[in-house]
Amino acid sequence: MIRTRFAPSPTGYLHIGGARTALFCWAFARRHGGRFVLRIEDTDQERSTQASVQAILDGLSWLGIDWDEGPFYQMQRLARYREVAERLLAEGKAYRCYCTKEELDAMREAQAARGEKPRYDRRWRDSAETPPAGRPAVIRFKNPLEGAVEWDDLVKGPIRVSNDELDDLVILRADGVPTYNFGVVVDDLDMAMTHVIRGDDHVNNTPRQINLYRAIGGDVPRFAHVPMILGADGQRLSKRHGAVSVLQYRDEGFVPDALVNYLARLGWSHGDDEVFSRARLVEWFDLEHVSRSPARWDPDKLRWMNGEYLKAVAPETLVEGIRARNPALHAEIVAAMDPVAMTRVGEGAWSVLGEHEAFLHELACPVTVDPGVVERHLGERGRAVVGELADLLASTDWTVESIKAALNGYVKAKGLKMPEVMMPLRVALTRREKTKAIDAIAAALRKDVALERLRHAAMG
Repeated sequence: MIRTRFAPSPTGYLHIGGARTALFCWAFARRHGGRFVLRIEDTDQERSTQASVQAILDGLSWLGIDWDEGPFYQMQRLARYREVAERLLAEGKAYRCYCTKEELDAMREAQAARGEKPRYDRRWRDSAETPPAGRPAVIRFKNPLEGAVEWDDLVKGPIRVSNDELDDLVILRADGVPTYNFGVVVDDLDMAMTHVIRGDDHVNNTPRQINLYRAIGGDVPRFAHVPMILGADGQRLSKRHGAVSVLQYRDEGFVPDALVNYLARLGWSHGDDEVFSRARLVEWFDLEHVSRSPARWDPDKLRWMNGEYLKAVAPETLVEGIRARNPALHAEIVAAMDPVAMTRVGEGAWSVLGEHEAFLHELACPVTVDPGVVERHLGERGRAVVGELADLLASTDWTVESIKAALNGYVKAKGLKMPEVMMPLRVALTRREKTKAIDAIAAALRKDVALERLRHAAMG
């Protein structure tokens, strides 16, 4: 049976890269009728927090990435890691190292001065020296001195690393806490992982881990290293590119299925299909079509994707969802917008009102407008237009059809071009130069709110 796992460190929120890794592991297991395991690698006690654990669990749950087993916590398995390390010692596959931090630093400095690659020199590997009294020891793995590690990566293809490039890594610290590479291997073997799907920043860890798998005994899983996600500028994805917590997208009103769809298309494809359901993803997902090149994060593409999903969301459902998670915003919407009018907008309210909750927030409670926008569209002529529109619309039925007819009649009667009317109206109502259909947006606002905004804009 196929078994995959997602094993985050709880040192922060669930970010976009981690969410995509979890999604690929989940989809692969679901496609093959396998099991998806959640494991929390919390051995970094200085940085790991329960708040981060909860953020990871909440993020996965919101995305609908459900796990079959776990979550398992490494700090609850310390006895197991010690047991395996002691067995490797007894079998001559590991040894105790008594080097101090100062000795290791001096060793690396001397190697660097000679132009050598800084690495542990294996001085305790076969030493007959009496251990220093009272000095704590770490346990190091006896990495093979000859030969090479080879594996056929399911994304990158064949990879070969010579053993003389690898040092004797620490597997158990003096305090009994395992290092990353050791804990991962013990967990994967105990949990019978068949496939390890993860970011390609772990490629350098893989040969070390394969040697450990073989030394401990058990089946080595298949590896699939997925290229990193880059920002539009080609740099590693960061907060400035929009690589924020998954839960921030939830709070901004993105639809979880839209984010899942978008993440699935980051480095994987099924022909030219762009918008597809979660069920289709499970049906189609494979590792053969994971790209070997880094994916590019595109916030505009994500907003477009979200808009496609929001077209199917009823306005009342949307507003109710906002009420449940953001009462303050809900109060603003109730004060500024007409939920009944929103249901008459048609075309799916969000396809008109915007692409995420942040826009609805701005529409309900507009932010300060860019002075340049005012200068371009609400000069003397623009103010005159919106003032006349306020008088005209005051006697107009508050429906999309009636507002549209009134605006078209005004344009014709005044002999103006459509942008000369619609742009001042758009800026007066939304503080934006670009929105969806402004007649529909006007109809979604409460009539008294819309008229007050027009009159305020007319006064300058």
